[in-house]
Amino acid sequence: MRPTNKEYAQKLLSVIHREADSPLYLMEVCGTHTVAIAKSGIRSLLPPTLKLISGPGCPVCVTDNVDLDMVMELSRQPNVIIATYGDMIRVPGSKSSLQQEKGSGADIRVVYSTLDAVELARANPNREVVFLGIGFETTIPTVAAALEMAAAEGLQNFSIFSAHKVVPPAMKVLIEDPDVRIDGFINPGHVCTILGAEPFRFIPEKYHKPCVITGFDPTDILEGILMIIRQHRTKNWAVENQYRRVVHEEGNPVARAYIDKFFEPVDAAWRGIGVIPGSGLELKGEYAAWNARQKFALKPGTPKQNSACSCGEILKGIKLPYECKLFGKACTPLNPVGPCMVSSEGSCAAYYRFTPQGGVAV
Repeated sequence: MRPTNKEYAQKLLSVIHREADSPLYLMEVCGTHTVAIAKSGIRSLLPPTLKLISGPGCPVCVTDNVDLDMVMELSRQPNVIIATYGDMIRVPGSKSSLQQEKGSGADIRVVYSTLDAVELARANPNREVVFLGIGFETTIPTVAAALEMAAAEGLQNFSIFSAHKVVPPAMKVLIEDPDVRIDGFINPGHVCTILGAEPFRFIPEKYHKPCVITGFDPTDILEGILMIIRQHRTKNWAVENQYRRVVHEEGNPVARAYIDKFFEPVDAAWRGIGVIPGSGLELKGEYAAWNARQKFALKPGTPKQNSACSCGEILKGIKLPYECKLFGKACTPLNPVGPCMVSSEGSCAAYYRFTPQGGVAV
């Protein structure tokens, strides 16, 4: 008889407790993993030798104030409509948020897809529609598809403010950061559906750290943890794929081709980490007409950070959310101070909703 998920999870936990005989710090690099781990209470079920830390797995959370401030400035320009996904509305920049700008009269529209933004430009030919492009490799191909459509139609009143980021360079920076301890990565399953395994091989080959591409069910995550433990026991470092039912070795070549056609790597600022070489994506030169930064001659200013907010340390795995002095007090989902509490996949929001430290029973 096939075991139930609960029985299988209990079996996995038993093996993990038996084999986890040395301290290991494992970082999940996906906001969906962060939520799944908190919701299922996995941290509380693991042996004390294993510590799960949350990395910069939420694109909303890692968007730096230098980019947010430019978007706020752009939203104040006459004749401009900012089209954005809903989770960006309340993210605070240095002095304001899109929600505050909307309250002051800016035209901010929440869209549910990039094609909605293109349609908004079609419906408002005398207005400039700027789509706020936030996301990792998983969602970038959809932005590329919208750009392809706009370019084919000659839709000159549509543009993209690209604050897109790619994950592997950030993982390299975290590995090399002396303040961060990482003994293995739970790789982002969604990103790996696009990239596959190859872009992550530098981690086991150069740094001797295991990477396991993992799904999002509790049993997926537990299997991934066990695979990391066994790599440490055997010293056989590799990028393993637990999520074989979805992730293929080569990823999604069609989606990667779309990204490569329209975007090129640039240096990008990550909240709490700083500027990471080659970690951002900007529109290629032949698509400059749809590049909002160039179209509106936007220049980065000097951003300000809330010194009391620990989002930066939390995104690097140096602090746990409840170690921030604002957590659950001045900063809650209804009154967020930092983006980690704003986004539904932010570490702080996940801890607040699903852990005892957040005041909610598991």
